[in-house]
Amino acid sequence: MRSAPTILHLDMDAFYASAEQAAKPSLRGKPVVVGGIGPRGVVATASYEARVFGVRSAMATAQARRLCPNAAYLTPRFSLYRDISEVVMGLLRALSPLVEPLSLDEAFVDLEAGGVEATPEAVRAVGERLRRDIRAATGLSGSVGLAASKMLAKIASEEAKPDGLLLIRPGTELELLWPMSVRVIPGVGPATAETLRRAGITTVAETAEAGEAELVRLLGKAHGSGLYALATGHDDRPVVAERDAKSVSVEDTFEEDLTDRTRVQLEIARLADRCVQRLRAAGRSGRTVVIKVRSYDFSTLTRSETLRGPTDDPGVVREAAARLIDGVDTTTGVRLLGVGVSGLADYTQEDLFAQAASAASAAAEAAEPVRGSADDPGESAGAAERPRRWLPGLDVHHAEYGAGWVQGSGVGRVTVRFETPWSEPGRVRTFAVDDPELEPGEPLPLVRGALPGGDAACPVPPAAQAMAPGPGPGPSESAAPSAAPEDVPGPPGPASPKPGPATNAAAAGPGAEPGPWPALDSGAVLGPVAGPVPGGAPGSVAVLGSGLGSVPGPESGPGLGPGPGAELGPGPAVGLGAGPGPVPGASGSAPGPGPAVGFRPVPGISRR
Repeated sequence: MRSAPTILHLDMDAFYASAEQAAKPSLRGKPVVVGGIGPRGVVATASYEARVFGVRSAMATAQARRLCPNAAYLTPRFSLYRDISEVVMGLLRALSPLVEPLSLDEAFVDLEAGGVEATPEAVRAVGERLRRDIRAATGLSGSVGLAASKMLAKIASEEAKPDGLLLIRPGTELELLWPMSVRVIPGVGPATAETLRRAGITTVAETAEAGEAELVRLLGKAHGSGLYALATGHDDRPVVAERDAKSVSVEDTFEEDLTDRTRVQLEIARLADRCVQRLRAAGRSGRTVVIKVRSYDFSTLTRSETLRGPTDDPGVVREAAARLIDGVDTTTGVRLLGVGVSGLADYTQEDLFAQAASAASAAAEAAEPVRGSADDPGESAGAAERPRRWLPGLDVHHAEYGAGWVQGSGVGRVTVRFETPWSEPGRVRTFAVDDPELEPGEPLPLVRGALPGGDAACPVPPAAQAMAPGPGPGPSESAAPSAAPEDVPGPPGPASPKPGPATNAAAAGPGAEPGPWPALDSGAVLGPVAGPVPGGAPGSVAVLGSGLGSVPGPESGPGLGPGPGAELGPGPAVGLGAGPGPVPGASGSAPGPGPAVGFRPVPGISRR
């Protein structure tokens, strides 16, 4: 135990769910559940709004849906989470060279190694500054715990949630720790907790009172001695910057039990290839291949085979996994399969026999016709016509409407909400699942300033601009009729009276089709200017500010409707806004408190 609270533990708040809420304005303040969305999925993270209904991590998604049916259930986007994690870990490494990541959203930091003064006031200031920096860089919140040991720092960050900071001063540790459940102690899982409960031990204080000898009798020497030390507040574990991985593995849970032997073998081969990809990405090799098989009744078994030497050859790992699965009875149904490699090393040792077998197999495959080639056009055509699968929460990009995310799909349709992390809640549109203009997209940064090149790095299509209100020109900009035309869709021509897809609900009157003009400032767009207007040129769009006494008549163009606090009235096509005195051409017009009228040139409107 240290004499000062110089160990910091950071835990991001509901990390995956908070990232999704930050990326999707329409979900902010609403229950969000991230995880497997299938009938056998598991909750990875639930937002605090969903936790009110009892939804928790590691809960079956089916149970979560029963508890909170109105939540948004989204597929994880790990590429986004990794990008955010890199930013957060970079901020931690700026504090100290000793940073011990536990996951994407959690880490220990040794502030003493970073030269921070060993006083409660100094470390608290560092923790507060870290929280501010994380919010500025990612838009998300994290909870910070500060204490003299790793165990207490982690407990402090948990007590500080959400979005808080707790510092445990030296000498007050046991006062905080002893009333808590024994489950807060690292290494005490459900099985250990049940063993202690049967012995009448449920809290940390009762664990300490039981004594080391009793804990050793119940749990064994290593576990019992370690538990007693932690229960009495003694934790000398250092912050370790580099944690050496012991194994690399991948696994999949299937929506339906696999009973076909060929399908099981194909899945094992696919998992073996994914495992080797992770192995190579880490620059490692392994000597022991392990498979994991979970049956329909949740019984789980593992089988392993140790090779002659470490390898990262996909053919070698694939063949070893195939030999292992051949010895397992899968006829009753397989719920989950996994492939892993352990006994990691930083070098490879070639297995000539395995490589020779792999080369022979590759030669045999090369002799067969390639599927989807010119010799087999039917297979290629079938693959091309297969509908894409759009999972809820994933990013998409539409050629006309820009960036959005999948809200749901089914019966050949996909529903997309078009919005960005920096926009207002966007509109929803539905497309065919094979719409050629809809493609998978990439996650956008949660903080707009993170875009390289600023706003220009993320151009917004015109249709997307019209679907969500954005900042309009200021008074000085709106008063300049000679401004360059903006890329805004014009109104429909005489031969096409129906407005285009770009709409503005604020400008729509009762029973009228929404007009095709984007919103400017807080006013409503009325339509194109048909005649000369003071302060505006023909070919401009008239903007109605709030609190006006009257608005122009139907000559203003399609999509005319009353704005906030406005009444329809006669008169030529003019734009009304706040200003001194009456507006020429408007009968009974009265200046209101809204913003000044703005005129925006629109391509496609005659300027003659």
